Amino acid sequence: MNLPEEDIKQLIINTLQLEDVMPQDIDAEAPLFGEGLGLDSIDALELGIALQRRYGITLSAESEETRRHFASVRSIAQMVAAFTNK
Repeated sequence: MNLPEEDIKQLIINTLQLEDVMPQDIDAEAPLFGEGLGLDSIDALELGIALQRRYGITLSAESEETRRHFASVRSIAQMVAAFTNK
């Protein structure tokens, strides 16, 4: 299963209620935090919960690996694809 990055983009938009943002507005390789999309730690928590609900994956907020996966839409999509292919 190849998880489309568009699904992750839409999940981000819906979960964080980003008005006036379309999936095509989000660069899959742009940082999600700081520059790029400008998300913060609360956004990360909400997004993590949404990913757990939608894909059944377990994430640890303290994990350095989780932080790396949350770097961009592409890295989240790769993490979810790897988890769902197990």
